[in-house]
Amino acid sequence: MHTTAGMVAIVEDDAAMRKSIERLLQASGYATAAFASAEEFLQSAIVDGATGLVLDIHLGGMSGIELRRRLHTARSKVPVVFITAHDDEATRAEAIALGCVDYLQKPFEASRLTDALERGMTS
Repeated sequence: MHTTAGMVAIVEDDAAMRKSIERLLQASGYATAAFASAEEFLQSAIVDGATGLVLDIHLGGMSGIELRRRLHTARSKVPVVFITAHDDEATRAEAIALGCVDYLQKPFEASRLTDALERGMTS
């Protein structure tokens, strides 16, 4: 079980996937806050206090890539794990260039997500 001092934010527009990730992380000892859109996340109080971010690339409205760009421009140090159901080389390259901890294609193993968050939070 992981112990964290902060909060892992989950930004995922698919309600079932969002709930599944939230349950997984809570069962692994993480505190979580879940959001259905990038805009909802940006309007929340957790945006400055998240210690990890699980971010879907393809969201309705602002994309996960655009949200990461905004956080990068704001010099946010929050470790980001991108998740996607639609993998392509250009998007993968952009995600890596923006400094993600990991890039996971759905469906992914639970341990890959928790390991990635742990790496990001301890580096």
